[in-house]
Amino acid sequence: MSTPRTTPLAGLRVLDLATLFAGPLAATMLGDFGAEVIKVEHPRRPDPSRGHGPAKDGIGLWWKLLGRNKRNLTLDLSSPGGRDVLLGLAAGTDVVIENFRPGTLERWGIGPAELHAVNPRLVLARVTGFGQFGPYSHRPGFGTLAEAMSGFAAITGEPDGPPTLPPFGLADSIAALATAYAVMTALAGRDRTGRGQVVDMAIIEPILTVLGPQPLWYDQLGYLQERTGNRSRNNAPRNTYRTSDGHWVAVSTSAQSVAERVMRLVGRPELIDEPWFAAGTTRAEHTEELDEAVGNWIARHTREDAVSAFEKAEAAIAPIHDVRDVMEDPQYRALDSVTEVDDPELGPLRMQNVLFRLSETPGAIRWAGRPHGADTEEILGELGLSAAQVAALRSEGAL
Repeated sequence: MSTPRTTPLAGLRVLDLATLFAGPLAATMLGDFGAEVIKVEHPRRPDPSRGHGPAKDGIGLWWKLLGRNKRNLTLDLSSPGGRDVLLGLAAGTDVVIENFRPGTLERWGIGPAELHAVNPRLVLARVTGFGQFGPYSHRPGFGTLAEAMSGFAAITGEPDGPPTLPPFGLADSIAALATAYAVMTALAGRDRTGRGQVVDMAIIEPILTVLGPQPLWYDQLGYLQERTGNRSRNNAPRNTYRTSDGHWVAVSTSAQSVAERVMRLVGRPELIDEPWFAAGTTRAEHTEELDEAVGNWIARHTREDAVSAFEKAEAAIAPIHDVRDVMEDPQYRALDSVTEVDDPELGPLRMQNVLFRLSETPGAIRWAGRPHGADTEEILGELGLSAAQVAALRSEGAL
């Protein structure tokens, strides 16, 4: 299971102590580009993602994605033996990612002070719902709470409907991206200073950042963004529209030139000459009229014909895919966005590929998520533990 030296993160070791989902996904992203990731799980309580969602032959499929490119070690970090093994591993590790409640690692004797005592160059990424301090820091924190608290749910949904939560781990996924970025930033800092540091990642913060200038708008104008469904207050037409064959498409006119092309295509060029058509915000004040023009035209065309006509007009449209469409879409196929991975347990699997393509040092999926504790003996052997020591740790319950 060696990592090719041509991968950009080859030689970087990461200990993934986290669960559900931001921390582990950040570790997956690092592993995709060559980092050696060791997933540490409790001996008797595996990562809950192994049991999330559908399973095949009793094997959780989500774990196959989240656990890819990771070696698996069981370790009870709260036990004396587990603590010693963790500190031994940390001495030769570059990054530790954890998401226990603040104070937990300190209580076990493996907090930042102890970790940096054995390895001053270590980067410790702490991913929690609310951060390491503040009035909410000791509350249980999940992505759903971040989606609620950040303002995301308040602006999502129809104007006359309730606030809407996403049906997937949006805040966790955004926090994972931010954590991977934070880790690489801390490693770059280490190259200059020679010292590691602590990354304090609160899941409530990255999603707040990607929501845009809402705090600035409110601070300067008292402006409160409201729910608008699929429409936008910044441009129009922008909505989803049903085609004659019962499919849906999405249209965007963020650029003025595109808005003009759309109006010509749907047979309403006279609207372009209206004074209010010259800017996205004023077009948005005439959403009903613009939506009717676009919607009526699209309703007379099949999805294939509508997309083809928009493409010829250089106007922005996309079919609204479900996962079946994603798997067959020619653009995704060309990019190999959903790629095949051979798995010893389940055979060929198709899952999302690495996040981006590098021309010289590309990432790769070397293997899908492995069984609980599959690499424990091998990893401990590499640490220098004898078979007798491993057996003693097992009898203690540390493994």
